[in-house]
Amino acid sequence: MKKWEKLPEKLRNEAVRPYYDILCKKTPSLILKRLFDIIIALLMTIICLPFMLIIAVWIICDSRGGVFFLQKRVTKYGREFSIIKFRTMVSNAEKLGTQVTVKNDSRVTRAGRFLRKCRLDELPQLFNVLKGDMTFVGTRPEVPKYVERYTDDMYATLLMPAGITSLASIKFKDEEKLLSGAEDTDSVYINTVLPQKMKYNLEYISDFNFFYDIKLMFMTFFAVI
Repeated sequence: MKKWEKLPEKLRNEAVRPYYDILCKKTPSLILKRLFDIIIALLMTIICLPFMLIIAVWIICDSRGGVFFLQKRVTKYGREFSIIKFRTMVSNAEKLGTQVTVKNDSRVTRAGRFLRKCRLDELPQLFNVLKGDMTFVGTRPEVPKYVERYTDDMYATLLMPAGITSLASIKFKDEEKLLSGAEDTDSVYINTVLPQKMKYNLEYISDFNFFYDIKLMFMTFFAVI
């Protein structure tokens, strides 16, 4: 953890301070978390590489466009990075609609529907984990325009790296259904869904320890199944 006075200005507010103090007391768990990320991400990359190659071929055969989808997201201390996913939508999908996906979104490809349902589109994020931009369990990274709408306490989620899965991801695994039918998807997401997700994200930081992360990984596995 950086010293308080060296945090970005937006994170140095009184609502964030209690969460910062909690994490400062959990340095051993944070070290174990990073070691676990490196070892497991490396092993999973080696094991999953053949499957990732098959998925890549499927994506190319299914629709026009590249294999990967890169998007700017925000991680620890408000730093922007490029999240890597398998492409599950048509090319230039962001120009055809909002940055959140709804149920029966016409931009999602046939292969993409299966990959999203099984969370296989997120396999390339193993590279983000190895690089240090992400961790296995944390807060799902938001795009910059949504981070700009954070309230003071929400910035506490940027004290840790962005996660591939999270308590909020498990609770909101059917998020696309919640947003379907909304006239203004961005507005509903920012004003209704995001605050609810952040309650779970802040709860995660309060309860954080290494073994809680392991529990959430198992919870994610069973939620996908």
